[in-house]
Amino acid sequence: MRKKSAILYSSAGVILMLILVVAVNVIFGAFPFRADLTQEKAYTLSPGSKAVLKKLEGPVTIRFYCTQGESATPETVFLKDYSHTVEDLLHEYKQVAGRDLIIQKFDPEPDSDAEDSARLDGLEPQQMPDGDDFYLGLCVSYADQRAAIPFLDPNQEKMLEYDITRAITTVLEPEKPTIGIMSSLPVFGEQPDPEMPAQGQQGSPPWTIVQQLQQDYNVQRVPMDATNIDDDLNALVIIFPAGISDQAQYAIDQFVLRGGKLIAFLDPQSAYASRQQNPMMGGGGASASLDKLLNAWGLQFDTTKVVADPDFKMQLQNEQGQAVDAPAWLALTPEGINQNDIVTGEIDSLWLPMAGAFTGNPAPGLKETVLLHSSKDAALVDSVMANMGGDTVMNGFKAAGTNYALAVRLTGIFKTAFPEGDPMDTGKTNSLARTDDSLKLSKIPTSVVLVGDSDLLADDFSLRKTDSPFGELVNPMNANLDFAQNLVGQMAGDSSLIGLRSRASLSRPFTRVKQMEAAAEASGQAKIDALQQSLSDTQERLNELQQQKTDKDQRLILSPQQEAEIDNFRKQQAEVSRELRQAQKDLRREVVSLETRLTWLNILAMPFAVTAAGVAMAVVKRRKTSAK
Repeated sequence: MRKKSAILYSSAGVILMLILVVAVNVIFGAFPFRADLTQEKAYTLSPGSKAVLKKLEGPVTIRFYCTQGESATPETVFLKDYSHTVEDLLHEYKQVAGRDLIIQKFDPEPDSDAEDSARLDGLEPQQMPDGDDFYLGLCVSYADQRAAIPFLDPNQEKMLEYDITRAITTVLEPEKPTIGIMSSLPVFGEQPDPEMPAQGQQGSPPWTIVQQLQQDYNVQRVPMDATNIDDDLNALVIIFPAGISDQAQYAIDQFVLRGGKLIAFLDPQSAYASRQQNPMMGGGGASASLDKLLNAWGLQFDTTKVVADPDFKMQLQNEQGQAVDAPAWLALTPEGINQNDIVTGEIDSLWLPMAGAFTGNPAPGLKETVLLHSSKDAALVDSVMANMGGDTVMNGFKAAGTNYALAVRLTGIFKTAFPEGDPMDTGKTNSLARTDDSLKLSKIPTSVVLVGDSDLLADDFSLRKTDSPFGELVNPMNANLDFAQNLVGQMAGDSSLIGLRSRASLSRPFTRVKQMEAAAEASGQAKIDALQQSLSDTQERLNELQQQKTDKDQRLILSPQQEAEIDNFRKQQAEVSRELRQAQKDLRREVVSLETRLTWLNILAMPFAVTAAGVAMAVVKRRKTSAK
C-alpha cells in the first residue's frame, strides 16, 4: 500500500511540475520582457537602432528571403545556420517596433512566386558548388520606396545591424543627402589655365573619392574663404585646409554648433601637397590644421611632428629602385584599427603617409572614440626629418610607449572656439556696430571626426592604375577610400546611425594562453637581442684586434686572440639557441596542459554539478525520512 502511494504521489508530482513549467512559460511569454546576459550584449539592439525604430510613423515591411531547400552541402548548412542569426535579430527589431514593423519570410524556390519577388526586390542568388542558387537577403519597403541588401554575407556579421538600420533610414528618407567638400587641394580636378599656351597642357579629373561621393550624394563645393556654411548640408568634409583663415574656422564653428556634422582630414606633412607645389594651397605649405577649433575641443595637433611606428612601417623604393623602410609611412593592420566601431569594423588595411597625432583630453561635454591608432612602439618625429628617409628617422629613435590617436570621433555638446564672436567684428570699436548673435554652445549633441592624414584620400596612395589594351584598370591598394566612404555614410545619414555599434563577437579567446604566448615571445626576443648584441660586441673586438696589426699581410690571418673570440661567440650562440628551443618546448607544454585542463573542466563541470546537487538532495531527503 505504501509503495502504491509513493508511485501515485511521484506521478502526480511529475505531472504537476510539467503543468507548472508550461504555465510559467505561457505567463512570461505574454510579456515582452527579455534579458541579455551576454557580456557583449550580443542579442540587444544598439540605442541608435532603437531610436530609428521609434521614429516609424507607418508600417515598414522587411521581406526576408532564405532558401530552405533539401540541399545539405557544407555551404548551404552554413548559410542556413546564419539565417537563424538574422531571424533572431529581426525578432529584436519587431520587439522594439511592434506593429509598425512587418516581418515577412520567403523561401524562393526555383520558378516560384517567391523567387520572382526576390528578383524584383533586387536580391542576388549565390551559386553553390552543386549548381543550385541560394538566396539569403532582405528588402526593406515603405510606401513606394525600397532598399535591398542583396546578400547577407556571414563574414560581415558585425555590420548586420548597421546595414539593416541604414536600409530602414534610406526608405524613410529617400532623397540623397547633401554634403559639402572644402579643400585647398584640387580634389574637384583642374582645368587648363586659359592664359597659358594650350599646347601640351592638360587638366586633371576629380579625385576618385569625390567621384564616388558624387554618385551617392548631392555634393557641393565649399570655398576655402567661406564666411557661412549652409545648414542644408548633412555633413561637411574638409580635406587639407592649408592656410585656412579665422573667418572660415568661425563659419565651421557655427555650423557645428547649429548641429552640423564635420569630417576633417588634417595633415602635418602632406606628401601630395609637397609633390604638387600647387598655388591653390594658398601659401599654406605642406601642413594643415584647424588650430582654433581643436583647442576649443581640448585637442592638440602638432603640425611639426609626424608619427613614426616600426610596427606599421611601409617599404618604399628609393631613387636606385631599392626597397627601404619608411617608419613614418604607416600601413595600419587590424591591430591599429578599431574593430568594434561601425566605420572601421570591416577595415583591415590603411595607408597613412606621414600622419599626425591627436593628443590632449576632450573638453567637458565631449566623448572621444579612437578610430585609428599607432602601436606603443611609435614616437613623434620631426616632420622635416620624416622626408629624409627611414635611417634618419630611426637614428636615436625611442618608443614613447603610448598608442597615438591617428583618427578620433568627438560626440556631445560643443563649445565655441570664438567666445568673442565673429572675427570680422572684433576690430570694431563702436559697440552699436557689433552684433554678436553667434552661438556659444551647440543646440543639440553632434559629432566631429578628425583624421590626422589627408594623403590617404589621394589616388596616388589609394589606387593602383595600370594601362591595358582595354583602357585604364583601377584596383584598390588598400581600404583607404572604403574608410572615407564609411565615415561619410555614417555622418551624412540619420544621426541615430552614429549611435550604432558593431555586432559583438561571440568568440571566447583563451586570454590566459594569449598572455603566456606574448610573455614567451617577449622573453625569446630579449634573448635574440642579447645574442645580436653579443655578435656586435664580438665584431667590434675583432676589428680592434685587426687594427692592432701593423703588417697589411698579417691582417688576413686570424690571431689566436681572434680565434678565441670567435670560438667563444660560437659557444654563446649555441647556448642561446638551445635555451630558445627549450623555452619554446616549455611554453608549448604549458599551453597544452592549460588547454587540456580547461577542456576537461568544461566537459565535467555540469555533470559534476548535477551529480553533487542530486547527492545533496538525497542526503537531505534521507535525513528527513530518518527523522520521521
